Amino acid sequence: MKKIYDVIIVGAGPSGIGVASILKQMNASCLVLEKEDIGASFLHWPEEMRFITPSFPAQGFGQTDLNAIVPKTSPAYTLDSEHPSGADYAKYLNVLAEHFAIPIKKGVQVNQVNKKGSVFSLDTSAGLYQSRYVVWAAGQYQYPNLRPFPGADLATHNSLVSSWKEVDGDDFIVIGGYESGMDAAYQLGKLGKKATVIARTNTWEQDTSDPSIALSVYTYNRVRPLINSELITVVGNTAVTEISENASGYDVYTADGKVFFTPEKPILAAGFKGSTTLIENLVTRGEHDEVLVNETDETVATPGLFLAGPELRHGSHIFCYIYKFRQRYAVIAETIGRNLNLDLSVLDMYKQENFYLDDLSTCGEMCQC
Repeated sequence: MKKIYDVIIVGAGPSGIGVASILKQMNASCLVLEKEDIGASFLHWPEEMRFITPSFPAQGFGQTDLNAIVPKTSPAYTLDSEHPSGADYAKYLNVLAEHFAIPIKKGVQVNQVNKKGSVFSLDTSAGLYQSRYVVWAAGQYQYPNLRPFPGADLATHNSLVSSWKEVDGDDFIVIGGYESGMDAAYQLGKLGKKATVIARTNTWEQDTSDPSIALSVYTYNRVRPLINSELITVVGNTAVTEISENASGYDVYTADGKVFFTPEKPILAAGFKGSTTLIENLVTRGEHDEVLVNETDETVATPGLFLAGPELRHGSHIFCYIYKFRQRYAVIAETIGRNLNLDLSVLDMYKQENFYLDDLSTCGEMCQC
C-alpha cells in the first residue's frame, strides 16, 4: 500500500524549508518535493543581484534577521553578508534543511494535484505521492512572464541573465520599474552602459513606506546617482504594448503612442506568473488575480491545501518579502498540527520571536516621518 504522508510540501525555497522546519519539530510525517534544488530560484539570480532587505544578527537584542526563516538563525551570521547573493542564500537554506533533517526529494516535477475525499494525490515525474495536507510553496520566481504583450519574446527576461557583465551592448531599454527592473538598470549603469527604464508605475516616486509597492530605499539610493549622471533615464506612467524588430534594432511601443528605439535586445523585467498556475483546478482567484485563502492561508476552494510564499495576498496586504510571509508559516503549521493532534509547543518560540502573525489588522501602518 502506498504511503500517505501527513503533509507534502511543494517547493524547497524559503517557504518550503520554513514550513517543513516547524512540522519536523512537531514530528509530522512530511515530505518536500522540489523540481530542481534547494533554493533554486536564488541560484538563478544574476551573479550581481543582492537581497534588498539587509541581514543583521541582532537576535540577542530581540530583533531577528529580516531574511531568516527560522527563529534564532541569521543569514548574516551564517553567510557573513549583509546583502546576500542568491547563491549565498541557497547555502543558508541548505544549512537549515540539514539541521532539521528535512526529507527532500530533488528533481521531482509536480505535474498535477488532485484531491479525492480526504487524500491529495500528486502526479509527479517520479510517480504518485499522497498526503492528507498539501502546502504549496513552489514560489513565483522560477516562472517568468515571458509574453506579457506582443513581441515580448524578442526581449531577454532579467531572470535569464546569469551575469550583467556578459550582456553585450551599450544602450538598453529596460521594461519594468520595480526592483528587478531598476536593479538591471543599475547593474548596466555600473558597467558604463546606458539604460532607459519604461515603467507602468513611477515606483521611485510612490508616497508609501511599503516596499511591496514602492522602490526600496536600498535600490533607490543605488540608482539615484546614475539617474543624475544620465546613465539611467526613467520614463514613468506608461505601459509597453509591443516590441518589433527592424534592421538596426528594436522598436518599443507604449500605450501613449510613443516609440522608443534600442539597438540591443530589450530587457524584460515585467514580473512572473507564479507557480499557482499549475494548480488552477484547485484554486479560485480574486480581483487582483490572487489565490483566495482563508484566515489560516488555506485555499477557499480546496480544504487542506495551503499557500505559503510570495504569491500570498490578503486583501490589500501583499506578502512578497521574506520578513512578511515567514510570519505565516507557524499559522499554517498550527492549523495542520491541531488537526493531526501534534505537539504544538514549538509555536511558543515562534510567537515569542515575532514569527507568528495571525492578526492582519496590525499590518500596513504608514511611517509617521
